Amino acid sequence: MPSGRYRARTVSFVQRSGRLKDRQQRTWDELAPRFVVEPPRAVGRTSVDPDFVLDPEAVFGRTGRLVVEVGSGQGEAVAHAAVESPETSFLAVEVYKPGVAQTLQRLRTTGSTNVRLMQVDAAVLLGSTIAPGSVDELWLFFPDPWHKAKHTKRRLVTPGFADLVARALRPGGVWRLATDWADYARQMREVLGASEHFDVDLDAPRFAGRPVTSFERKGTEKGREIVDITAVRRG
Repeated sequence: MPSGRYRARTVSFVQRSGRLKDRQQRTWDELAPRFVVEPPRAVGRTSVDPDFVLDPEAVFGRTGRLVVEVGSGQGEAVAHAAVESPETSFLAVEVYKPGVAQTLQRLRTTGSTNVRLMQVDAAVLLGSTIAPGSVDELWLFFPDPWHKAKHTKRRLVTPGFADLVARALRPGGVWRLATDWADYARQMREVLGASEHFDVDLDAPRFAGRPVTSFERKGTEKGREIVDITAVRRG
């Protein structure tokens, strides 16, 4: 492993098969060249060469607001948002290739062209790939709660990750979070409440731009409370 190119650390995901179903593969072959940004890699399929910096104007072919969704899953939220706000550029970040392929299928259905996707580790993206202060909003909706005690160290929302989000957001930029897991909501509130970078609404109203996704529906069906948190980047 090349020294300094990919730092060993605990990540918020596990490696899964990236094999696509036949329909997904056809969609990938057709749409990925247009919508999927393939960065130079360091080591591993979700890594990014630390010298690479994303140029949103080149990627989207325009300037304007940039919203990044971390853990976009199957694309329910970002595909909905792209239709509602065609003037906004959306970057969907997801580590699992089948999820990226499913998002491409949604974009084919909606006809939206203001979304780009990257199959990368969000911590790497926010730490070096995104230019500081270049993001207007960052969304983190229903991240894996890693609810077993031995796995909570994998949770994405930590003080270190909050620092990375603060790096990427412009002053006044907004970090929107949602979870249906009470213990993770507590951790999110503790992390953001202690951060020097944000003014935080720990019991924010539901974000109107967030559709009811399959993850949220499963949570409410099990009687779990949905918690929204909003953090505004200080100047």
